[in-house]
Amino acid sequence: MRRQHLGACALLVAVVAAACGSGDDGEAASATTGAPASTASTEASGTTAARATASTVEATNTDELEAGWKAQRDAVVEELEAGGYGIDTATNTLNGPAGFTVDLNGCPAGWSNTEGLTDDEIKIGQTLSQSGNTADFGNMTRAWIAYMDYINEKFGGITDSTGKTRKLTLVHKDDAYDPARTIPLVDELLDSDRVFALTTSGSANTLRTYDKTNQRCVPHAFVWTGHPAFGDPVNHPWTMGSVLGYATEAIIWGSYMERTLPEGAKVAALVMNNDFGQSYLDGLTAFIEGSDHGFQLVTETFEPTAPTINNEMTTLAAEDPDAFIMMATGTPCSQAITDAAEIGLADTAEQLWQPSVCKPLSLVGRDKVGDASDGWLIVGGGQIDINDPTRAEDPAIVWAKDLLREAGLDPMSSSNLGAGFFLGWPHIETIRIAAQLDGGLTRTNMLLAMRSLDLDSPFLLEGIRVNTDGAEDAYPIEGSEIARFDSAQQTWAQIGDIIDLSGQSPPCAWDSSQSVCG
Repeated sequence: MRRQHLGACALLVAVVAAACGSGDDGEAASATTGAPASTASTEASGTTAARATASTVEATNTDELEAGWKAQRDAVVEELEAGGYGIDTATNTLNGPAGFTVDLNGCPAGWSNTEGLTDDEIKIGQTLSQSGNTADFGNMTRAWIAYMDYINEKFGGITDSTGKTRKLTLVHKDDAYDPARTIPLVDELLDSDRVFALTTSGSANTLRTYDKTNQRCVPHAFVWTGHPAFGDPVNHPWTMGSVLGYATEAIIWGSYMERTLPEGAKVAALVMNNDFGQSYLDGLTAFIEGSDHGFQLVTETFEPTAPTINNEMTTLAAEDPDAFIMMATGTPCSQAITDAAEIGLADTAEQLWQPSVCKPLSLVGRDKVGDASDGWLIVGGGQIDINDPTRAEDPAIVWAKDLLREAGLDPMSSSNLGAGFFLGWPHIETIRIAAQLDGGLTRTNMLLAMRSLDLDSPFLLEGIRVNTDGAEDAYPIEGSEIARFDSAQQTWAQIGDIIDLSGQSPPCAWDSSQSVCG
């Protein structure tokens, strides 16, 4: 990925520096806890807005939330209709905004634009870990089901422009975060369950299945991974990512450390041995190679199925690093916090970093690690934890937690219940947009909606939006905060302003043989 990463480094350093600010002690000059933050200016980022931005949804109750979300959907539909986008029947080509095109002649024989739909059902497929070290991810599935039940009960389902109203059904399968299990499960969803659309989780898992979903012309939206490969609207138009890119996150780590650590600082990284961990490592390595700060980088790797990481943590602590970065997901993130405290690394390193995917309180909060996470840093990707006490009165958070309780789920039992809303809300909004387009709900209308989003998500920090723009902007979330964990308040306290990089990540034609973006 080095070609992409080095270009991104030059692009992002200025905006990160402008957004973070600096105090006399080398840290950010100000921090906010759960408060709205201003966004780094477009002047600082070198970008200008290419599209009109829908207004932020402000509400005090569920009905006002729904009204605001409907207004956003209507705005996207209006923009698509004004552009005359859709299928050119003469060429059987789907045309969308910003040069987005898909030749439907390449879809397999017998392909149906409405497979997975009946007169009263929309069948969505999902593979996600519900066992092993990442078993807690299964709570995302439970939240999806609670949200779908809400749509089905409050609105009767999703009504499209042809007048059909269909209920949502989720067909979910446990892959235990094992790519070898994901492959046959995706086959089942496509061939046996015949879903309308599907989503997967994990970089390695999705890399091994996205060729097939694109060959089959099946919407593969909001896959839970920040690997750059899933921003390829030309070669893999049916697949789209969902979170801040891991390479971008790593560049923000590097930019912050460059400004706050002495020249020649030693950085230690513990890397999960898969495509996910490697994406982080490649991004940070590319930044360091382009920096004149003289960073020293030492690494250890571990297998995703490893029961402990103590040996690797002890080895890295012996290097006496100035900064430690965890490049993993799930239980190992909690283990890193407790191990760092027990072996003294938390006392000797100036900075300790968690990855964005380990932001939930169920991984870093007092119930899991005591107060050992106090002071850890994160580039959080903007996701709001529904159990953050500073967000307890937010109308959307109250609504989401009420839905969970109605489903017999304790919102406090896992922050991944909130992550389910973070991922499920834009996915369902995309389906609702597609349903309003001419011809009603179809796979191609969902694809148009995926590539034309402009949404203010209730589960993202203020200043970060879910937006895409055809073939030019393929990554729906490109903003983040930098934050420090405050154990006393049990919240990530934001440092400086939101870093808004919307539209700045170039599309990635992933070359798996070279592990680079072409």
